[in-house]
Amino acid sequence: MARIAGVDIPKQKRGVIALTYIFGIGKNRALEILEKAKVSEDTKVSDWTDDEIGRIRDAVSSYKIEGELRSETQLNIKRLMDIGCYRGVRHRAGLPLRGQRTKNNSRTRKGKRKTVANKKKATK
Repeated sequence: MARIAGVDIPKQKRGVIALTYIFGIGKNRALEILEKAKVSEDTKVSDWTDDEIGRIRDAVSSYKIEGELRSETQLNIKRLMDIGCYRGVRHRAGLPLRGQRTKNNSRTRKGKRKTVANKKKATK
């Protein structure tokens, strides 16, 4: 198993797909990295030589990935919450930020349903 940027890359997958296991690298960036490292995109990770893995590591190191990217994202969210803008308030409340309706959907952000009991009617 090849280890790049602290992530174990699966051996049985093609290079392009395997690189997407690293946080911050999608399919396009993976293609770009393999092109920079002069490695064929169709070769499986198990067929990579040590030299190719080294070149891929060098190409990957020029991008902001994994822990550094996660911390930057968290800092950006914290900044929004601190300045109290609309998006920050929605983050704080755990609600969707981009204008989605919340009456019926948005279960991913709101979490599991919390049932509220009906108010009992007074008997005469």
